[in-house]
Amino acid sequence: MTSIQINNLTKSFGETTAVNNVSLTIESGELFFLLGPSGCGKTTLLRMLAGFIEPTGGNICFGENDVTHLPPHKRNTGMVFQSYALWPHMTVQQNVAYGLKLRKLASNVQVKKALEALSVVQMEHLAHRKPNELSGGQQQRVALARSIVVEPDVLLLDEPLSNLDAKLRLEMRTEIRRICTTLGITTVYVTHDQKEALSIADRMAVLKDGDVKQVGSPHAVYNQPASTFVASFIGETNFIDARADGNFLKTPVGMLESTYQSKVEQVTVSIRPESFSLSQSPSEQNTFIGTCIQSIYLGESAQHKFETESGEIIAVSEMNPKQRIEVGQTANISVAPEDVYPISS
Repeated sequence: MTSIQINNLTKSFGETTAVNNVSLTIESGELFFLLGPSGCGKTTLLRMLAGFIEPTGGNICFGENDVTHLPPHKRNTGMVFQSYALWPHMTVQQNVAYGLKLRKLASNVQVKKALEALSVVQMEHLAHRKPNELSGGQQQRVALARSIVVEPDVLLLDEPLSNLDAKLRLEMRTEIRRICTTLGITTVYVTHDQKEALSIADRMAVLKDGDVKQVGSPHAVYNQPASTFVASFIGETNFIDARADGNFLKTPVGMLESTYQSKVEQVTVSIRPESFSLSQSPSEQNTFIGTCIQSIYLGESAQHKFETESGEIIAVSEMNPKQRIEVGQTANISVAPEDVYPISS
């Protein structure tokens, strides 16, 4: 297995800096996500790892080997594109074996390895079909098989699920995680889909305007965001301005206690909608009163908006709601200290 070391990597196009002095360490066998909005530099960074784009500055190492200026075919990477890029005139097996053919392996070895790769993605029974006879999800599995058959040191995935419908995306998330875990290939995965990253990543880097804003596990990035940008990009959250005094935060909705101690006085408190609980009787700690101004029932969950006495609008998500909240109804809104996170930037 191969680790990846990215050191002060920069890419400029004229006066525009797409990737700005990025440094990252990706561990051997890790499923690492590059996540961010359109234009944040994540695809440019991935293409520099693949060798398709020459960096303006910095370097890239696969293990102990500096690959910064190596051409793509000498980096031993496998890449899965957003568009699948399958040859329409070839069978599934021939598409998967194409990289082995370029490496001039014997025909019987090509067939054996192609079928083994198709077996990993559970597609060996469709080996003799053409791509246009397959569904989008099946084509994506073939593209994955083609990328892993060459036994790459690094697997690069460029928004591989963006062309699939919602149900197939859910299925393929699990499948990609299974394949990467089974093979132990170091994988870098680009997406703008937060749920995709949260559900299968080992770690992730959140980018904005070419800069890395936070690196960490999905749990850490979601629950302890480094900035208001990260908090708002990774899921929905409530922001409340506050003045911190140690673990206590003076806010417009009242005094809130946090497990986290702030090092600065002026902060923005982030509280996820699902962290709130509703009741008719007040709790002693971290509770304030709100009046429902909107309620959407979704079966397994309900989404509410409450207005507090100070005029703050608070979003609350209830899982498995037992009774309907009506517009105009008041409720006591409580949150645990570990779910109150102060952000200083």
